[in-house]
Amino acid sequence: MKIIILSRNAQLYSTDALVRAAQKRGHEVRVIDYLRCYMNITSRKPRIYVDGEELQADAVIPRIAARHTFYGNAVVRQFEMMNVFTLNESVAIARSRDKLRSLQILAKRGVGLPVTGFAHHTDATGELIKMCGGAPLVIKLLEGTQGVGVVLAETPKAAESVIEAFKDLNANILVQEFIKEAKGADIRCIVVGGKVIASMKRQAAEGEFRSNLHRGGKAEKVKISPEERAVACRAAKAMGLNVAGVDLLRSNHGPVVMEVNSSPGLEGIEQCSGKDVGGMIIEFIERAALNPPKTPKPTDK
Repeated sequence: MKIIILSRNAQLYSTDALVRAAQKRGHEVRVIDYLRCYMNITSRKPRIYVDGEELQADAVIPRIAARHTFYGNAVVRQFEMMNVFTLNESVAIARSRDKLRSLQILAKRGVGLPVTGFAHHTDATGELIKMCGGAPLVIKLLEGTQGVGVVLAETPKAAESVIEAFKDLNANILVQEFIKEAKGADIRCIVVGGKVIASMKRQAAEGEFRSNLHRGGKAEKVKISPEERAVACRAAKAMGLNVAGVDLLRSNHGPVVMEVNSSPGLEGIEQCSGKDVGGMIIEFIERAALNPPKTPKPTDK
């Protein structure tokens, strides 16, 4: 099978792990910088090129950086127009990258979430804070990734100041309930083909409430409950993702979803769980490319 991995850096752990897993199983695999791709979208036969070469593949693995979602997703969509199997469809990637849209979809599907508020005008600031249970609460930039643009406001006054500051910058933000009982820890579940294949607990560094490994968080093995497993699978299905990293918090009212990632990193989860996640993803592609799964379609368009 000819597999193309759309990634800007072949040296990244996740990209390299997928390359090694594909080669180990006898596939021809290439890493292509999606920003160097260009497309013929006027012809009746859609084509895609890089450096003058027309690209052809049996399957595509998108590893699209958040800041390049628009163009990267256009490349993924072009492969779809060519009837090439893509590990995650472009529309599913777009859903997961839009934090507000993804939360709205998850809420409609009955997936547990922290109480979340969203408003345009600062006149609603007080009501937003009250709606989310008061301070402390979490304020998030919609465009932030890896914990960037996430602020913990300890008091109502601090929350008002942060919200107004973001609004003055014309930034779109979410206001969320702070799950104190999680104690700075979350659960990352990797879902492949509707099943949780690996999980880990990420604990925030001392003095930090964000558990992202990029921000000094520590990972450890964890046994998840059947309820947590079910919530992670439902979240991935609601987004229409064949492969997803689902981040959960353990709250007093059960597991709640913080985020669903369409390009989850593999380094931390493989090292922590001891599982060959890259290999399991390639195995899924082998099955799905021959018999493409019917990806779940959320009720939004």
